[in-house]
Amino acid sequence: MAQRVIFACVHSAGRSQMAAAFYSQLVGAGLGMAAGTEPADRVHPEVVATMHDLGIDVSIASPQLLTVELARTADRLVTMGCGEKCPWVPGLPVEEWSIPDPKGQPAERVAEIRDTIHDQVRSLVARLAAR
Repeated sequence: MAQRVIFACVHSAGRSQMAAAFYSQLVGAGLGMAAGTEPADRVHPEVVATMHDLGIDVSIASPQLLTVELARTADRLVTMGCGEKCPWVPGLPVEEWSIPDPKGQPAERVAEIRDTIHDQVRSLVARLAAR
């Protein structure tokens, strides 16, 4: 059975949105969620553009606040840069991915970050499927 995973970063407008989109694409719609400790108003335009290059539309995604209540709805939490601000939920597996923030980066760098996230998500899916 597929796990529900929350991908968290500070603004939920870049890394977490890309990861959630890739995870949902690979595992099933709605199983990947993005959240942030200080959510932005919208997904960063450079992220929308680089995901569009792969045929994935994140323009309608809405950054949301990562709360303990939201984290409790997940089977796993993957954090990307929110550090100590990310909530701790007893029994919820957490892993940290050290991936740079794509905000304000040139298109080539955003694409590199996107591809790194895609690789990390594929690896996560493979690890979870092997259990």
